[in-house]
Amino acid sequence: MEFFKIRRDIPFMENALVFNIISFLTFAAAVFFLVTKGLHLSVEFTGGTVMEVGYSQAADVEKVRKTVSDLGFADVQVQNFGTSRDVMIRLPAQKGVSSAQQSEKVMAALKAQDPGVTQRRTEFVGPQVGEELATDGLKALGMVVVGIMVYLAFRFEWKFAVAAIIANLHDVIIILGFFAFFQWEFSLAVLAAVLAVLGYSVNESVVIFDRIRENFRRYRKMTTIQIIDNAITSTISRTIITHGSTQIMVLSMLLFGGPTLHYFAMALTIGILFGIYSSVFVAAAIAMWLGIKREDLVKSVAKKDEDPADPNSGATV
Repeated sequence: MEFFKIRRDIPFMENALVFNIISFLTFAAAVFFLVTKGLHLSVEFTGGTVMEVGYSQAADVEKVRKTVSDLGFADVQVQNFGTSRDVMIRLPAQKGVSSAQQSEKVMAALKAQDPGVTQRRTEFVGPQVGEELATDGLKALGMVVVGIMVYLAFRFEWKFAVAAIIANLHDVIIILGFFAFFQWEFSLAVLAAVLAVLGYSVNESVVIFDRIRENFRRYRKMTTIQIIDNAITSTISRTIITHGSTQIMVLSMLLFGGPTLHYFAMALTIGILFGIYSSVFVAAAIAMWLGIKREDLVKSVAKKDEDPADPNSGATV
């Protein structure tokens, strides 16, 4: 399905160098903020207290969050789990304050508002657990990157694999750079969003790469730049439909999903926008600069195209 069809190819690759310089500067700024400011890690990574409390009726999560925040706890996480009457509270670790003292302080404030609230469980998540989660997250990220490279190298060509991975890492680092610069909380949900962006971004690159391969087989007289411009232009309608509908859904989570989904949706929003950009101006341009050519993709096709009845092919009739 297409909303519109562009009859004339847009010369994307004419401005590829300018856009990649902008990408490099943005990437460098993201790395700088990651090194100087670092990520503002959540309780899952740094350690802290996890509390589960129960109410006799549906809990007002916003009210609970405000009550706990007024006690001086920064970056507190409050969300329902199981039923609307069950609430999970995550408190960051504080120097000189034990987990028991934190839970007692919180329960006293909650009981002052609702005497019927009960404490179901209190658990301290230590720094060792946080370290294991961070290590597992990095391993997952590394496995995704390697898997994408192997897949693209087998399906297309190693130049496409290198281009796609550079573009995808570009997206990931820029997302992390935003979180470092604004000191937004980096939680396991945000890590999941980053991994989702990796898959989402490479999907757009695969669509463009597949069209480039198809164009190399179809248009024998076009140059590589013309082939790439035609591939990107011919997939614009699909890009608008796919990414537009996805972005609407993600923005609805960002605007109406509440604090629990806010940073998860924020990471997806940034990732989708830069994913579209990097697939067009980073992945395709790098593949072009790596010297992708017709012979890299249509070797077997060239042999099949030889007509055995053609006297110019060397076969005898």
